[in-house]
Amino acid sequence: MTSSVLTPERSSASLRSLLNPIQRELAQFEAMLVAELRSDHPFVDELVRYGCLIGGKRLRPALLLMCGKAVGPLRAEHLTLATVVEMIHTATLIHDDVLDEASTRRHLATVNSRWDNEASVLLGDFLFTHAFHLASTLDTTLACRRIGRATNRVCEGELRQKGSRGDFCLTEAEYFAIIEAKTAELTACSCELGASYAGADEARTAQFRDYGRDLGIAFQIADDVLDLVGDESTAGKSLGTDLAKQKPTLPIIRLMQMVDEGLRQDLIHTLESGVGPRRDALVPLLNRHDAIDYAVERAKSYAERARQHLDGIPPSPAAESLRRLTHFVVNRSA
Repeated sequence: MTSSVLTPERSSASLRSLLNPIQRELAQFEAMLVAELRSDHPFVDELVRYGCLIGGKRLRPALLLMCGKAVGPLRAEHLTLATVVEMIHTATLIHDDVLDEASTRRHLATVNSRWDNEASVLLGDFLFTHAFHLASTLDTTLACRRIGRATNRVCEGELRQKGSRGDFCLTEAEYFAIIEAKTAELTACSCELGASYAGADEARTAQFRDYGRDLGIAFQIADDVLDLVGDESTAGKSLGTDLAKQKPTLPIIRLMQMVDEGLRQDLIHTLESGVGPRRDALVPLLNRHDAIDYAVERAKSYAERARQHLDGIPPSPAAESLRRLTHFVVNRSA
């Protein structure tokens, strides 16, 4: 991305410091996640435990817990909900790896490369269904209804992205609508549930929901930039999959806007051919037309919007970490 991007070591250290206000609760969440991701059947047990290892950065459960703590004391329900949203997110990652034919995630072999696509699809389904079962154990249906709606939007966003593959005339508005659904909806849901279950009123809950949505959009733009210019050895996952799968992301969309008609048609033809340019061949052109910098600036603008949604939130270590997280998501290397 830019020179302000954190190294992997600094990135990890920065995230750990940001999560200090909820370290105890994160440890409790991890214990619950491990306890839930198990089976009496050896093959299933191996798969679900491996899925736990290659899950995400725990950003969504951390957001849920942090937003709750910024409102008031955390409750047992917060730990259950943190486990639910991480299961759902991990399921989407496992299914994404099948769609992208990715081979690594978090420096480990993906489920589809270590086993096969069938195991990946079934494991993702196992996690989805177990997550909803766990959410149904809460006293009210609020979480099930909100998580159900969010998960449906995530799947719709993925379907819309599938439908846009190879469409290198995709507009920015269409791109943002897709990433708002497939990525930002679950972060918004996590923040909303954290605040709501801590006793926030409707207006305050909406602030946290809007914070999560804009933070999720910033995160996805940064992820799309990393897919083009990141380093696989530091990112810990397969990169270049967006190009390989002909997904028009913001840097590519911006490049199409900036080049002349002749070059645009040549690029579209090359990208649509299925043997499009490798990342290292395309990046100089993206840089020449400031397409990478443009995408980074858009990510930063959404991060700033997320910060503004926290205006009026009473000062606390959790609230301060939420503000600092807006810098982290756009200045990371993985």
